[in-house]
Amino acid sequence: MSNKLLYDLMAQADKLEPDQQLQLIAHLAQRVRHCEITPKPRHNIKEFRGIAPNLLGGMDAQEYVSRMRRGEFPELEIEARKQK
Repeated sequence: MSNKLLYDLMAQADKLEPDQQLQLIAHLAQRVRHCEITPKPRHNIKEFRGIAPNLLGGMDAQEYVSRMRRGEFPELEIEARKQK
């Protein structure tokens, strides 16, 4: 699945009523129960050394790393900015 599609789905989910969001969560949870999930490899902070601000869509590198550690998806936000 592309990042754009995932970002679009998340934006659509935000527009649902709370009860519809709960139905969506239940549906996804049911599907995921039957899947084997392999964790993504962890990133070494040194990978971000010297990254140019334009690659982060103008986002500060420290903000990007902090948001990743909180489990957010800043790369989806950056990708959406690039596609506009």
